[in-house]
Amino acid sequence: MNTMITLTHDSTSFQVPAGITVRSLLSGPMKIPTESLAYKDNPVVALRMNNEILPYSARLETDARVKPEHLFSDIGKRIYRHTLSFLLAYVSEELFPDRNLVIGHSLGDGLYFNFDGQFSLDPKDVDRLRERMQALVEADQLIDQELIAYCAARDYFQQRGFHATELLLSYRNDPTLSIYRCGEYKDISYEVLAPSTSVMSVWELRPYGERGMLLRYPLSRDVLHVAEFKDHPLLFSVFREYKIWGNILNVKSLGDMNRICGSSEIFTFIRMNEDLQHRKISQIADLVADKGTVKVVFIAGPSSSGKTTFAKRLCIQLRLLGYNPVQISLDNYYRSKSDAPRDSDGKPDLEVLEALDLDLFRNNLNELYAGGSVDLPKFDFSGNGRRFYENKPISLKGNTILVIEGIHGLNPQLIPNLDRRTIFKIYISALTQLNLDDHNRISTTDNRIIRRIVRDHRTRSTSAQQTLEMWPSVERGETLHIFPFQNQADVMINSALDYELAVLKPYAEPLLKTVKPEAFDAYPMARRLLGFLDNVYPIPADLVPRDSILREFVGGSEFDAV
Repeated sequence: MNTMITLTHDSTSFQVPAGITVRSLLSGPMKIPTESLAYKDNPVVALRMNNEILPYSARLETDARVKPEHLFSDIGKRIYRHTLSFLLAYVSEELFPDRNLVIGHSLGDGLYFNFDGQFSLDPKDVDRLRERMQALVEADQLIDQELIAYCAARDYFQQRGFHATELLLSYRNDPTLSIYRCGEYKDISYEVLAPSTSVMSVWELRPYGERGMLLRYPLSRDVLHVAEFKDHPLLFSVFREYKIWGNILNVKSLGDMNRICGSSEIFTFIRMNEDLQHRKISQIADLVADKGTVKVVFIAGPSSSGKTTFAKRLCIQLRLLGYNPVQISLDNYYRSKSDAPRDSDGKPDLEVLEALDLDLFRNNLNELYAGGSVDLPKFDFSGNGRRFYENKPISLKGNTILVIEGIHGLNPQLIPNLDRRTIFKIYISALTQLNLDDHNRISTTDNRIIRRIVRDHRTRSTSAQQTLEMWPSVERGETLHIFPFQNQADVMINSALDYELAVLKPYAEPLLKTVKPEAFDAYPMARRLLGFLDNVYPIPADLVPRDSILREFVGGSEFDAV
């Protein structure tokens, strides 16, 4: 006699046999056809079970609330991008078994890939990959998740030459591992994949750079089409520079990082990471000085990119060059929440430029440029927020440089009439260059979320759930008000440190575990972050230098009292 479980969808409850697969559930009791998975029809690509995201091949064993997850949702779009990467790895293994495909980083609306080693990439190779991917889409092959023994998984990846995956698994001891299969191809994915290749019909694969290619996907503003290609050469050059640094540090994947974290090498490794970043900041200060006419340095970047600590470290380098830098945070020009613009839900929108008191900021800057003296405001973020003054006026003397940081620092409307010759613009972000393994990247966004969870809990007593629930609004603001201006920067800097996840893990994990299944939006994100942190070997924060950008998030910075 089969054990029955009770599932609830919306306000309807029904019973099904325990162990039923998601695929059978959707095509049976829930009456959602699974035979046609055409992209344009916004198909169901996964199932929420008590807000856990499950693939089609998962089995349901307990009573639960269930909800189909559609392709065009935020989670569905993540599933789409990861499945595209899985398919490219599949066809690469099939067509070029002697080469090792490596996922690089995101670049605009695409993911950068290349072949490891000395293999060049002929445009004809890209054509073959594209044609084979399209054939797989038309073949409508199933993509299933399987549970296999740890030893079998390790042996499989060893035999196939997936050495980064094998190394990563050497730091785990799970008795079984979940892998995904499509045809004869098997690989690990650390996120849920789509149920069938037929879903993956809107994408573009194109050569990029000297040896790589971009796998492009639709953006949220037009999910039915891939947008016209827009290059990001400055951002790509930053990633390329940090990949070179990774080679210098002898770390290409998280498995390499774990190996170092578990050895005495970690002390030298941390110092090398920090010194490389110090060197870059020093070079940027030299560029500011070389321009000869700079009065204002604007620093912008997305949330949790380390703008504040970077600005303080840049000020030190400018002092060494004979300048008198004055640091200004645009956060001190926020309007109170009661006066802030409202978003579509009627809530204060603190991500738009108009959330700042632009008249006050522009008047202050114009007064300084005119040779006047200005008492700069401070902003108290407690309660509804209030502005106050410390009676410490400043002026632009001959050797004074204003170092102004904030998310809108590169927006040309911030101070539209300022002489461009007197401005130097810097874009900063935590651009993670480490991969989990060759086919699974560590998302730059996920790295920043973890930074913010740790920092906001420490400095504002904000729960992980609150931070995760706020994040979609933060991302929308970045997409609209920060990323469009990043190519206007004179220079970009990557604030990510290869070892930082090992430091953040002991702080982030207990906070993420406080997010419970009732949290509809936050819980899937918390589970995803916990899932990839499982692969990280932790190290104590005591090893982090007190002037590190990482101290902005874990505390103990020597700049906190400045």
